[in-house]
Amino acid sequence: MFEKVLIANRGEIALRIHRACREMGIKTVAVHSTADADAMHVKLADEAVCIGPAPAKDSYLNKAAIISAALMTGADAIHPGYGFLSENADFAEMVEAHGMVFIGPKPAMIRLMGDKVSAKKAAKESGLPVIEGSEGDVKSVEEALAWGEKIGYPVIVKAAAGGGGKGMKVARNAQEMQEAFSLAKNEAKNSFANDVVYIEKYLQTPRHIEVQILADNYGNVVHLGERDCSLQRNHQKVLEETPSPALNVAQRRQIGEIARSAMEKLGYSSVGTIEFLYEDGRFYFLEMNTRVQVEHPITEMVTGIDIVREQIRVASGCPLGYGQDAIHFNGHAIECRINAEDPETFIPCPGKIGCWHVPGGLNVRVDSGMYWGYKVPACYDSMVAKLIVHGRTRNSVLMRLRRALEEFVIEGIKTTIPLHQKIIADPAFIDGAYNIHWLENFLKEQSKSGL
Repeated sequence: MFEKVLIANRGEIALRIHRACREMGIKTVAVHSTADADAMHVKLADEAVCIGPAPAKDSYLNKAAIISAALMTGADAIHPGYGFLSENADFAEMVEAHGMVFIGPKPAMIRLMGDKVSAKKAAKESGLPVIEGSEGDVKSVEEALAWGEKIGYPVIVKAAAGGGGKGMKVARNAQEMQEAFSLAKNEAKNSFANDVVYIEKYLQTPRHIEVQILADNYGNVVHLGERDCSLQRNHQKVLEETPSPALNVAQRRQIGEIARSAMEKLGYSSVGTIEFLYEDGRFYFLEMNTRVQVEHPITEMVTGIDIVREQIRVASGCPLGYGQDAIHFNGHAIECRINAEDPETFIPCPGKIGCWHVPGGLNVRVDSGMYWGYKVPACYDSMVAKLIVHGRTRNSVLMRLRRALEEFVIEGIKTTIPLHQKIIADPAFIDGAYNIHWLENFLKEQSKSGL
């Protein structure tokens, strides 16, 4: 097992990793920008190293600075968390080249799944269902128009190196295709320095279903169930739940086994998440995230498995020690992402936190690095907390979540707590009748009615 792990991240995930390490008897090194000098994980870590000024490109994306901090403190391994360098194959290679362990999959696997064209090809060869579309790079608008005619409109043009909704444009006819193709390529080039795009059939009202995978270095692979991440705004997840209210027992078992078997064939190791679009009873591979997910806590709540701990164990060379039959699912869980944003305009609201009171009680968990008097910086993601609630049934979770949101007090900044209160009170959400477009339509109706 590792003796010391450097945490190459910030905020709640850095604190989450620190806690897992501490419970495993592993010392931690926190790296931080000048803006995060007072962060909670920095205060709690055994050692802390400032790696640069506030802009992420000069600190949390500064590979050389992070490697230097790890070497200087004698770290055995580096945990990248999510975002930043977590899916950067070049960084993973640098870590290994300097005699340390990257807590995640091998660089080749990160590179394979990081390119959506190669990922789709690998997924298809591994037995995952894929959406009809181009086999690879679509180089010209003429080729794009040909694909539109072949698979039928509407279609979506996607950046191969994309993420977060960038480099994605929908075309509903040939006329729209010409503009969509040009816009997607330009946005891809500006956002990812890679203008490769591909084309897929556009699903009208799908749900976003993902399956959590856990695999060791000895061919043992298990799945930890699915999560429904359909509540999104601008392609960014807002609320997640497990199990999905859209699936029955047979569908749940089917997609879990398909995902598990595919990762076994691919030789995957570490934690990972396979994302699908689900429509009319069919699943379609979307992408794979080769890292721990923001929403991993709801899976931990229903399985009782510490995903971050298992990720660290696997990276250190330990076998899982159990198979799929040992995974048991208990109840239901929902996670609300609490952002420092105006709940109506979604304008970021950084600032100093006044009163900070988190909800408690049975099966209520809050993952956050915030505290009374902390200054939320303006230069990073606006998420300040994750509220996770678990219960025996979905209805009991909704009642508990309603109470927990009422109890959550954050003063000094605006947050999206009021938005979550509106969402979970809506009859359609209560019935589980939503898709990836539901939240944006809900927000439009709220705006029209002045609520």
